[in-house]
Amino acid sequence: MKNKIALVTGATSGIGKAAAITLAKLGYNIIATGRRGNRLEELKSELPEGIDFLPLIFDVRDREKVVEILQNLPERWKAIDVLINNAGNAHGIDPVQTANLDDWDAMMDINVKGLLYVSRAIIPGMTERTSGMIINIGSIAGKEVYPNGSVYCGSKHAVDAITKGMRMDLNSFGIRVVAIHPGLVETEFSLVRFKGDEGKAETVYQGIEPLVAQDIADIVEFAVTRPAHVTIADVVVLPTAQASATIVNRNSKS
Repeated sequence: MKNKIALVTGATSGIGKAAAITLAKLGYNIIATGRRGNRLEELKSELPEGIDFLPLIFDVRDREKVVEILQNLPERWKAIDVLINNAGNAHGIDPVQTANLDDWDAMMDINVKGLLYVSRAIIPGMTERTSGMIINIGSIAGKEVYPNGSVYCGSKHAVDAITKGMRMDLNSFGIRVVAIHPGLVETEFSLVRFKGDEGKAETVYQGIEPLVAQDIADIVEFAVTRPAHVTIADVVVLPTAQASATIVNRNSKS
């Protein structure tokens, strides 16, 4: 019996990388996408022996490139069993009246349109085979809104809505659609949000024990290993120190 195939976007670091490694340990062959080829090579070296690996270097916001690459996969890689839409970003933490328009474009293009472009390229194969699973990585920001995060929150609310709509549209094909909405996860996320300012990025996790990427990968593992009649439809996962998008106990870590 051949290995199943999982495609993970944004697999060069953080949640995407952890999910790819976790799925590989379950026996999935891995298609990993990202913008940094060297990081994809590092990921390859961390996969178990015997797992086939296909690195794809592209930016999910590049519609033409997404379509060109994903619609022309080698034959043996076309039957994708699990799609993990993980690629995403947050840029800036400014109020709406002074925010940078380029930051808005980046968040909407990657978090929303990129997810849609990749999904649209992969879903027809799943509907044809009447099987598959799609896991969209959202955020607590898709459930709540907080100050200085209006557009990022909007993009993640869109992910939540799109996921629900996907589940409805694909119901008759037996395709399972999952959403995972993490709270504070210590990855490169905050470093990107603060545009490389390590000092500001570190304050996000100060005084708490945040989630780590493997915590989310463990939920991915649980979702994909459920029997076919079970869908883990919607999961919100927070570090114990976090009660909501804005309530965090900063004294919880000694």
